[in-house]
Amino acid sequence: MDKLARATEILKNAKYAVCLTGAGISTESGIPDFRSDRGYYTNFIPEDALSVGVLESNPQRFYKEGYTILKDLEGKEPNPGHVALAKMQEKGVIHEIITQNIDDLHQAAGAKQVLQVHGDASTARCERCNYREDFKAFDERVQSGEIPPKCPKCGGVMRTNVVLFGDAMPQAFDDAVRATEKADTMIVVGSSLKVMPVAYLPRMVEHLIIINKGTTPYDHNADVIFDGEASPILTELEKRLSE
Repeated sequence: MDKLARATEILKNAKYAVCLTGAGISTESGIPDFRSDRGYYTNFIPEDALSVGVLESNPQRFYKEGYTILKDLEGKEPNPGHVALAKMQEKGVIHEIITQNIDDLHQAAGAKQVLQVHGDASTARCERCNYREDFKAFDERVQSGEIPPKCPKCGGVMRTNVVLFGDAMPQAFDDAVRATEKADTMIVVGSSLKVMPVAYLPRMVEHLIIINKGTTPYDHNADVIFDGEASPILTELEKRLSE
């Protein structure tokens, strides 16, 4: 039995399947990942620039360095991998899509139950009154030199809704834990499975399918491992699940 046949069999027999995605699913949409030879770590260390500490103590540096990751997301579109997962969700093959990504491309592809455990780049919020505004309006003020941007409602400091290094995990992570507790099967797509606490989730399921470029710490636990680009594998998997 080939890998695609085995993965198809596991998903068809799953009582409850969820998906966990990382940066690797969005590289085909033109968004850099973190650890590849073209990733963000080749230019700077995100933990140093994209952190709460830098945002609060040195906002000029934050908006010069860490903020570039958010700007990279502008104008990006979902790729066939995002579309295939949305179709699998629509058919009930998978339930929640748990994502480490902040790019909203799962939703753009039509997915409904998306748990963004690292926040989202499409909105900004006030740290004092929790006023929300979309990223475009927020970014216009950043580009005009208003650093840090102030809340138009209460005058407090506005910040991205992305979970920065040093932030507490959002409610979406608690929801992801509950979803995984119900699951017997998980598909991991494009994640190195090295970033905690999200990397704990795969150990909670009985069956594990990994689609990723390179190895992960969970390879020895996986039922099936695909080493390669996500889109062609997910597209073929979705096709077979429809047969």
